[in-house]
Amino acid sequence: MRKMIGKFGEPTYTVMRIVLGLLYLSHGLQKVFGAFNGQIVPFASLIGVAGILEIVCGPLIVAGLFTSAAAFIAAGEMAFAYFIGHAPRGGVPIQNGGEIAVALCFAFLYIATQGGGRWAVDRVLHGRRGHRPDRLQGE
Repeated sequence: MRKMIGKFGEPTYTVMRIVLGLLYLSHGLQKVFGAFNGQIVPFASLIGVAGILEIVCGPLIVAGLFTSAAAFIAAGEMAFAYFIGHAPRGGVPIQNGGEIAVALCFAFLYIATQGGGRWAVDRVLHGRRGHRPDRLQGE
């Protein structure tokens, strides 16, 4: 199976990075500009700071620019959001509505470890080798 679908590893990783970055950005646009039926929150609040991080890091992740740093910050923000906003409402994510925060946290942590990949601005600017999802570590 790996030989058959392995050749799609890099495009799939790129699409995942872009989609997750856009989802993250949309949450920021909701908070800061009230887009998508959201409510505008004060910049100086914790939610306002989260919105600003989402508006800055989301497009960086989408473009693959400073990908590891942006994704690491995004993962941290999602962990913080979970423990501050969701965990007090119940013991597990399915009870407290924190599934998306947990999923994004771990997805961004993975992206932070892998970088932007072959189709990222980082690779164009710095000539980095990029992510190789078709090769396991140690192979």
